[in-house]
Amino acid sequence: MKSIRDIESWLSLGMIDGLGDESIRRLLVAFGSPAEILSANIASLERVVKKKVAYNIVHGADEKKIAATLEWLKDPVNSIVTLADSHYPALLLNIPDPPPLLYLKGKPELLNSPTLAIVGSRNATPQGIANAEAFAEAASNAGLCIASGMASGVDAAAHRGGLRGSAASIAVVGTGLDIVYPASNRKLAHELAEKGMLISEFPLGTPAIASNFPRRNRIISGMSHGCLVVEAALRSGSLITARQALEQGREVFAIPGSIHSPLSKGCHALIKEGAKLVESADDILDELAGGSGRSGGLGGSGQGRAAGGAAHDVDELQGSEPLLLRHLGHDITDIDTLCVRSGLTIETVSAMLLAFELDGVVASLPGGRYQRLR
Repeated sequence: MKSIRDIESWLSLGMIDGLGDESIRRLLVAFGSPAEILSANIASLERVVKKKVAYNIVHGADEKKIAATLEWLKDPVNSIVTLADSHYPALLLNIPDPPPLLYLKGKPELLNSPTLAIVGSRNATPQGIANAEAFAEAASNAGLCIASGMASGVDAAAHRGGLRGSAASIAVVGTGLDIVYPASNRKLAHELAEKGMLISEFPLGTPAIASNFPRRNRIISGMSHGCLVVEAALRSGSLITARQALEQGREVFAIPGSIHSPLSKGCHALIKEGAKLVESADDILDELAGGSGRSGGLGGSGQGRAAGGAAHDVDELQGSEPLLLRHLGHDITDIDTLCVRSGLTIETVSAMLLAFELDGVVASLPGGRYQRLR
């Protein structure tokens, strides 16, 4: 369990002006922990980040904002999870840019539930709303938590359906968790906090800024085993989520519609690009349960037996080794990222990777990158 000092250090690091996620990960590799980063001098910081950012780190984040967040965390419904936590979403670790810190409101045990993302138009048709609710409820009753972005239209309908089912729903939002956007979803937000969960990578007080919403989409798709697009125009933000899902190795599904409807154009484009056409929730469940998806089906969080002549089953490996393999997942990953994810030193990670490579569990790729073999 984190100490108050640890929590303060993570919060402060996440609130430094100009310090992005990639720079945070590089700093963690270089210094080991947020506390060490925050106590470093400018000269050592400048070896990793730009001079202006190093200056901002030395001078620290806004103490009032940190104090307000610590007060917010006193409510048991609120919490944070960081890259250093064992319950950080396992699937999210395998995307190229996992957020270092997530703010949570609701049930943190849902973080590693089998999850289906459902997204679509804010201006959905009545049929689109009905489809989103029906597919979400059926998938939830089958054990899939429903993830979406709490926007109007398809997102809100997906959350309602997910909450009616047995596996609940997760909303990933583009504001701080002390702000409900859009305001019309206030009742839904309260229900999600009570029965499901709300997630944000943005500090409290962050308003609804347009550029934040595409960023949050990578989390929706990244923590999900698959992504269903219900209705979407050709320039819809939902297509951003779907394409991020494809890049992250997730299965993408789309519901077809009338060739004359603008809100079917995006789904039809995805189907032409290889998304799976679905007519019922069973089409999705069968695909994910079969394990044929790019993310490895519902068991695809990085566990199981490695192929390619591996000498060990993951569960038989001792000490930190199973943890390192889980952090590696099946996507190509560099050694610095593995150090951040696992909390292990570069020497320890290098030694483990060499052993795994000799056993045929891991492949070494050009540029100091590694990939776990299936």
